[in-house]
Amino acid sequence: MSGIGLTPEHAALADSVRAFTERHVTPSALRAAVDARAEVLPGYWSALAEQGLLGLHVPEALGGQGAGLVELAVALEQWGRAAAPGPFTGSALAAALLVAADAKVTPQLVPGLVDGTTVGAVGLASGVDGLRTAAGLLLSGKAVGVLGGVVADVFLLPVGIDGETRWVLLRAGEVSVSEEDSLDVARRSALVAVDGVEVPADRVLDGLADDRARALAAVVLGAEAVGVAAWCVATAAEYAAVRVQFGRPIGQFQGVKHKCAGMAVELERARAVVWDAAKALDAGEDTAPFAAAVAAVVAPDAGVRCAADAIQVLGGIGFTWEHDAHLYYRRALTLRGLLGSSGQWTDRVAEQALAGVSRAAEIDLPEDSAEIRARVRAELAALADLPEDDQLVRLGDEGWVQPHLPRPYGRAAGPVEQVVIAEEIRRAGIALPELLMGGWAVPAIVAYGTEEQKERVVVPTLRGQVVWCQLFSEPGAGSDLASLTTRAERVEGGWKVTGQKVWTTVAQFSDWAMLLARTDASGPKHEGITYFILDMSSPGVTVRPLREATGSALFNEVFLDGVFVPDDCVVGEVGQGWAVARATLSSERVALGRGNASYPTLADLLRFAGGRALDPVARREVGGFVCENQAIDLIGARGVLRQLSGADDGTAASVGKLLSMRFGQRIAEFCVGELGTAGVVSVAGEPSDRWMDQVIACRAMTIYGGTTEVQLNVIGERMLGLPRDAA
Repeated sequence: MSGIGLTPEHAALADSVRAFTERHVTPSALRAAVDARAEVLPGYWSALAEQGLLGLHVPEALGGQGAGLVELAVALEQWGRAAAPGPFTGSALAAALLVAADAKVTPQLVPGLVDGTTVGAVGLASGVDGLRTAAGLLLSGKAVGVLGGVVADVFLLPVGIDGETRWVLLRAGEVSVSEEDSLDVARRSALVAVDGVEVPADRVLDGLADDRARALAAVVLGAEAVGVAAWCVATAAEYAAVRVQFGRPIGQFQGVKHKCAGMAVELERARAVVWDAAKALDAGEDTAPFAAAVAAVVAPDAGVRCAADAIQVLGGIGFTWEHDAHLYYRRALTLRGLLGSSGQWTDRVAEQALAGVSRAAEIDLPEDSAEIRARVRAELAALADLPEDDQLVRLGDEGWVQPHLPRPYGRAAGPVEQVVIAEEIRRAGIALPELLMGGWAVPAIVAYGTEEQKERVVVPTLRGQVVWCQLFSEPGAGSDLASLTTRAERVEGGWKVTGQKVWTTVAQFSDWAMLLARTDASGPKHEGITYFILDMSSPGVTVRPLREATGSALFNEVFLDGVFVPDDCVVGEVGQGWAVARATLSSERVALGRGNASYPTLADLLRFAGGRALDPVARREVGGFVCENQAIDLIGARGVLRQLSGADDGTAASVGKLLSMRFGQRIAEFCVGELGTAGVVSVAGEPSDRWMDQVIACRAMTIYGGTTEVQLNVIGERMLGLPRDAA
């Protein structure tokens, strides 16, 4: 798995910081911090400054590296992986706040924070009040949970003034500092008290709005929480792969495998939202407070959940003082606590979303995409005004429908061009043909089929003239395709196929089918399977619609009674259908991971909630849905960006699909629950019928195309390297 950063430069930075922590934050150094009687400046502090890490995000004019918050987040993720003691996080946040304030004291203090001669600390909890004086502010009160406060030289604190919050800078000699009994025993917090201290006007940071200060804190502390989660996921997976119980590695038991996979999903959600918030703050975007609030909800909670689950996977050893797992759990809880109530952050997200604030998961394309865009836009302009039938033919014949395919069926488009084509087709208002299952058949036939097969079925499919179904699943073999029992026996000129398929979408309307059948039962079960294309009008094919829980019949049983399939309908080599089928299934997973417009979306939820008087608990649930939707979109965007850089991102597609599968279900259940009686009976003036239908229909989302449990297996085995299930 990659980290918060996606570029090669980010990977190099992460490697450098990780190497630094391996040299300096050794197990003995970490335990020395735990056992110390008081917080002290760590021995590696000057080396940290020399490596330039304290000023990664600081402009060069102030002595920093001139990078940004994204780069700082990349470094802090590795810092969190080490559960490092010391004031790096607090001092880096102090520098970020001073840079954002652009105050008179900024050029005086920030260079010292960058070179390590000055240590900064930040308090986020309100507890200090101020009265305006002729010279500045008169302060009194206490700030708790000031990160790194025991060893700090300067303090940035929020101060309440006439119902508003202002940020002020205090020096060590102006405050009373005492070390608190902290949950985090490797890095303690301080109580900072002020009693009648007058702060001059130049140290009242009027240029630093409170929401921006807390947004910066959400990114900085959230990035470290991501690192905590990353260590926990890796540690749990490594342990589960080697710890043997009942004669098997515990990672082979689905209960453990799925718990580890769930941790990996939490980690990817957290990485995505912290990355996005850091980018938004770096760019000064209007939606940065929204992005930061999402990060403040998702990332700290991910750290806590992953740490708790890591202890569970580790078992008894994870609950000992000697194991570091509890240090990470303590760190995660502390980071979440210092940011404030996650419920308040969720309320903030809900408030903004219901007020119409949204943030698109946009993909930054390389500079050379402009030339591609101009060419694509010009070519599409020639199609935009054609009659519908002519337009569909041209779209199919010119490769626009599946542009990643080789010519002439696609446009041999690389990842950048694929993104541009999708954007420009939307911009032109062009409707592509809805291929349904044909979108899964075409890549396999183009890759493995004969030229005659491509001309016979691929060309009309891309024109939207052919409807397909998929004859894979059987009553005894759903996702386990290797257990197929449908048999194909050799006869003159072809094959005689006998068997039963089930859960076949739109079979009653289909012209052609993708068919898997066993042609050789003597070898391993993944072998001896052949991939056929079947004319659904063939004698011996019987389609029986299955009435689903919704009352409709989208799925079908298909009975094959001695159906003749000619040799020219074999795709690929006889007995090698598994490889062809995998091409189909990989296309399916990508498509399903992008969501399905037939099921409830966040927009549906916000329309529903916008006109209702929701109680505080329900509003908080809405905020949670907004955060989840944002994470899903960002994981998809990050996957595209990885593909643009040439990286294989197949496992991230499984993460995106897993999250999308359950999202619509939860929205439907929420809306039905909020409607009360009107959610279960048809009531005039209420959207009852729609939600009654949706709540039932959505149960299929976590079943078709590979169940939730199958996706968790994929994530556990392919992303985390856990052992496959026993045969």
